Amino acid sequence: MSALLDLPRVSECSVATCGYNHDGCHAGAVTVAGHTGSAECVTFIPLSHKGGLDKVIAQVGACQRSECVHNAALECAASSVRIGAGASVDELADCLTYRAR
Repeated sequence: MSALLDLPRVSECSVATCGYNHDGCHAGAVTVAGHTGSAECVTFIPLSHKGGLDKVIAQVGACQRSECVHNAALECAASSVRIGAGASVDELADCLTYRAR
C-alpha cells in the first residue's frame, strides 16, 4: 500500500464542466473506475458550482481498472495522470493515462 504522499498527482484535467476543476483538479483524491477498456474518473461532478480544496493537490486515491499497466494492487503506480473528455458521450471524464495490459 502506498503512503498518501506517494500517490500519483492529477497533473491535468481538461473537463471544464466538473465542479472540482477550476484551474486544475481541486478534489482531494479521484477514483478511477469504469468498464473494461475504459477508465472513467468517477469523482466527476457535473456542476457549475466549483468546490474542493483551496490548493491543487488532487491525487489518485483508488483505481478499479485492474487491467491497466499502471495498476498495482488497485492503486495507480503512474507518476501522474491526466483526466480529459471521455471516449463516448456516456463517459464524461476519463483517465487519459490508462493503458490496457
